[in-house]
Amino acid sequence: MKKLKIFILMIMITLGLNVFAVTQQPTRIPNLNLENPLPYNVSYQAVNPLDVVAKPNFYLNKNIMIKAKFDKFSTLGLDYKPAFKSSEDYISFLIRRPDVTNHNVPLSEMKIFLKRTEAEKYIDLNSGDDIEFCGKVFSNALGDVWINVDKFTVLSSKPKTTEK
Repeated sequence: MKKLKIFILMIMITLGLNVFAVTQQPTRIPNLNLENPLPYNVSYQAVNPLDVVAKPNFYLNKNIMIKAKFDKFSTLGLDYKPAFKSSEDYISFLIRRPDVTNHNVPLSEMKIFLKRTEAEKYIDLNSGDDIEFCGKVFSNALGDVWINVDKFTVLSSKPKTTEK
């Protein structure tokens, strides 16, 4: 009888430990930002755009986050077969080179693609507005960096000036 009690006690302890272990596992919380959702469970590395342009092979297939000054929307790189992004579905945009401060020079070695439906929300962006975008480097065709944007955020924008 004593062996049976010890056996039952061991089973109860084992079950209790299993329940404790299951309840202590980390919970994945889905991204509930419905306005600008990120892919589930993806982390982004904050990078300097000049570092990415200097080492496109190193950043290939990596998720990156860049803060920059917006330059303009463009059609640069669209419909190029080796790194195809359809001009019907995407628009590209340029950022300013952070190493040039006395002129507005775009960083054209970086091809950045945003879905047109998302870009339409930002038609009032001005050159020089501060932005942040997260995305994946999906190609290094032509020795350039090609980024598919997952999240686009305007950090600050210049006040609109009215001409008289």
